Parts: sequence; structure tokens; C-alpha cells
Amino acid sequence: MSKKPSRLKMPPVFLNSAGIICSLGSGLQSVQENLFGDDAETCYLKQSLEYSTDRHLPLGLIDSTLSAVSIADEDTRNNRVLTTALIPLLPEIEAYKTRFGLHRIAVVMGTSTSGISDGEKALSYHRKHKEFSTHYHYRKQEISSPSRYVAQWLGLRGPVFSVSSACTSGAKALTSAARLLQLGVCDAVIAGGVDTICHMTVKGFSSLEITSQSICNPFSLNRKGMNIGEGAGVFILTREPGCVRLAGFGETSDAYHISAPHPEGRGAERAMRQALQQAGMMPETVNYINFHGTATEHNDKMEAMAVHRIFGAEIACSSTKPLTGHTLAAAGAIEAVFCWLSLQREDGKLPPHHWDGQIDPELPELSGIATKRLNGKLMTAMSNSFAFGGNNASLILSRE
Repeated sequence: MSKKPSRLKMPPVFLNSAGIICSLGSGLQSVQENLFGDDAETCYLKQSLEYSTDRHLPLGLIDSTLSAVSIADEDTRNNRVLTTALIPLLPEIEAYKTRFGLHRIAVVMGTSTSGISDGEKALSYHRKHKEFSTHYHYRKQEISSPSRYVAQWLGLRGPVFSVSSACTSGAKALTSAARLLQLGVCDAVIAGGVDTICHMTVKGFSSLEITSQSICNPFSLNRKGMNIGEGAGVFILTREPGCVRLAGFGETSDAYHISAPHPEGRGAERAMRQALQQAGMMPETVNYINFHGTATEHNDKMEAMAVHRIFGAEIACSSTKPLTGHTLAAAGAIEAVFCWLSLQREDGKLPPHHWDGQIDPELPELSGIATKRLNGKLMTAMSNSFAFGGNNASLILSRE
């Protein structure tokens, strides 16, 4: 019988409130309705030539109206997406400002694109007019822009920084926020991830030959690659008890290859085991896993191997990438919001796994994949994020 891992004695951290925007909609209500809706045939990705002139690609585009950015030097589409996700949280943020003070609230945002799409437009303008537009400034595409903008917009004076570790950025922003709270550096943190589609990311991933011209098909024998998406997921984290706790997290790096994961998923496995150890949980405590699940050949294979070694075949699991596309630096935060919503449901309904149901015999058995509903409430969920350079992050969220 395996020994129960010892739990690190750190103050508990809670995910008190969330905001979201992605291809599923803007705001918690619309996203929840579409995420858990009964219409399994609905497709939220749109075929587009806008960012890939040589072929149509399905993209997880936002078609909601975006909120305005009042700071001219920070006015980018990326920050407008982030603003739209944050606006529903403003009353709570204002209350925390009064209660804790401006110096006790931190901002941590994950991004990989920042305002690059605006930079692309600026370069196009420059080619045509031989000068940059008066509305363009390089700071708009700095990685620091989203966190800097939020702090300036809200008048906050606590720690402010961005995390850019490719597709783990949103998840790692949440782990950074948890550490700030556990160390007593601040009393509340606004944290999450945001990325918007641009030519650089679509053409960059296409050059690696890992994008698919059809809707992605995670863990299927017929998977052909990933779809790119965009969006933002944000939380307010505090030490004050709430409905969902960030119970544990693990972070590792394979250093195996610049873009490919370790083929056996050793770093991914260590990240999940670290999260379990920090949470003081056994694998059987986890009811559901939100896969990173990009539908690329190597990512799905290594993740299936790592999950099977820890949790066996029957763990309920799914990838939501066919609904949103891979939102890159925002993925870890957006999918944490999906878990956060699932943990507050009373019917045990889980985020769906849209695929063709064709099992890949090269993958270890995962009989719990595409489980639609648990027999009882979801109590504990794990969310995985994996990135270039073998960068791995795993979060465990629990119902309180």
C-alpha cells in the first residue's frame, strides 16, 4: 500500500472569483451554457484565411464585443480582451482595494503574444507610409503590457509582473499568485492568462507542421494536429475561504527539446506528482483531469502515458481544445476556469471531450476519457498545461 504524501504546511489559497472570454462566449454565464450544453454538434471554431493565406484553418476566434482600454499607450486588442474578462470582477476588486489597501493587491498575468497583433499592423502601416502610426508604441507588444496595464488601470501598487513560459503561462501565473499569498507578500492577487491570435503564432505553429485543417481530435487515432485560439481567463485569489481552493500545484522542466515534450512524459508526470504531494492527496482523490490535450501526435501520447502511470485507466478526463482551440498562454487559466465552474455544479457534469471516438492503440488505455458526468459531485479536479522546452504545470482545484 502506497504511503500518503505529506502535505506542505502552507496557508490555503482560494480562487474566489473568475472572469473569462473565449470562443465559447464572454462572461461566466455564456461560457458555462455553451461548455455544458447538450448540443454536442455545435462547433465554436471558425474556418478562416485571415492569418494563413495559403489554407483555411479552424480558429478559436472571439466574436464578442470587446471593452475599451482607457490608457492610450496600452490600447491593444490583447488588453481589450483582458479588460472584457475583468470588468465583471470590478466591484469585488474595488471592495478589496478599500479593505486591504492598494499596496496589498498584486497583479500577475501570463501572456505570449501580448500586443504583437498590433505590432504586425504597425509594421504593415510602416511599409506603406514609411513611418509608424502616431498611435503605435513598442511598449504595446512588451510581455509586461497586460500586467502593467491592469495595475495602472485599477490603481494598484502591489507586486506586478508577467509570466511568459509559452503554453503554461496562465497556469504558472496562478502558481505565482499562490506563492505571493502564502508568503504574506499581499492579501489578494488578480491573476490569469491572456493571448490573442496573430500572424506570428498561426504561421509559427504551422511551420512546425502541427496545425490541423480540421477541428482537432485529441487522443484519437486520427488526430492531425492542433487549432489555435484566443481568450483570457482571470481569477481573484486570496487566503479567505471560498468555494474552490487551489489545493496544489507542480512545476517542472524536461529540458529535453526546444519544442517537443519528453517522449515518455517524465516531466509531466513529475509535475502531477508534485501537485498531489503539495495537496496531500493520493491519486484516487482526483475525480477528473482536464488534459492539455492539443491533439498533436507527441503531446497526446506523452500525456496519456504520464496520466496512466499515476491514475490508471479509469480516471474521468477530457480535453476542451476542440471547443476553444489552443489559447496558448491563456490556456492554463481558461481551463482552470472550466474546472472552477465544474466544481460548483451539483450534477457532476464535466467539460466535454469532442472527438471521433477512435482509440489509438499506440496510447495506454484511458477508458475514462470523454466521461460526461460523475456519479455525484465533482470534488477534486486536476488541470494540466505543457509547453515548449518541456515546461510543465499541473494544478489541483478542490471543492470546499
